[in-house]
Amino acid sequence: MIVGDEMKNVIIVGSGPAGITAGIYLTRAKIDNVVLTTNQGSLKKADKIENYYGFENPISGEKLLQNGINQYINLGGKIIEDEIVGITFEDKLVLKGVKENYKADVIILATGVSRLLPNIEGLTDEIGISYCAICDAFFYREKDVVVIGNGSYAISEAQVLEKTSNSVTILSNGKEMTSSTNINVNNKKIEFVRKIEDYCYEIQFIDGSVLRTQGIFIAEGMAGATALAKKIGAKIDNNKIIVNEFNKTNIPGLYAVGDCTGGILQISKAVYEGTNAALNIIKELRK
Repeated sequence: MIVGDEMKNVIIVGSGPAGITAGIYLTRAKIDNVVLTTNQGSLKKADKIENYYGFENPISGEKLLQNGINQYINLGGKIIEDEIVGITFEDKLVLKGVKENYKADVIILATGVSRLLPNIEGLTDEIGISYCAICDAFFYREKDVVVIGNGSYAISEAQVLEKTSNSVTILSNGKEMTSSTNINVNNKKIEFVRKIEDYCYEIQFIDGSVLRTQGIFIAEGMAGATALAKKIGAKIDNNKIIVNEFNKTNIPGLYAVGDCTGGILQISKAVYEGTNAALNIIKELRK
């Protein structure tokens, strides 16, 4: 595994069409790379794909994904299963995983868009909730806050907040936590949320109990590409990562490809952007 001081030229986060296509081009060019994945993605849910070039008959999304992964592995590509919950810059770009930390010259974000707002009455963007602890912890110094989520991503966000906030509680909303933590966890099912004044909210649970908080952070599921990009200061517009003509972000060494860059959410667009980013990275690294 890539741990400690061991480093790759390129790390790709996400094993969908965009990420795997980038990996194929990089591997064929003999650029040291690896794909980090949780083996999840929206394409897996597609029963039939009938509009992708080269397939005479419909193919399932899961089969198409696996074909691409097999192609990458057969070329010598490497895949590691880990959930990425953060990204920082030390002497190189560093990805924070649940299992390990990973260091690279270049990182390609290809995990799609993940901004899951739980289906809870009254919980909307308009009441002033946050999706990024690193971005917004400053505004909640010495305040009592909650993080809604039940996985490693929620725990990671809570760990950031507990350094500056007065108190942090993880609300699993009736779900079992998928990882253990020393941070306070409330497992009750949430009935509704309402804003009672600026930076003050009332959360009522189905058992009738009430919790008041001064900040609500959403960390459902896993961190998508946009959430990771925000953590390192990449430009975001309307939940899309801003990239140039080479799929580079404003952060040196950080690329984004696929659904997270907006536009047409099609496999053909994802494959193009994976190709585009990889070819530019190959050129840059060979200079």
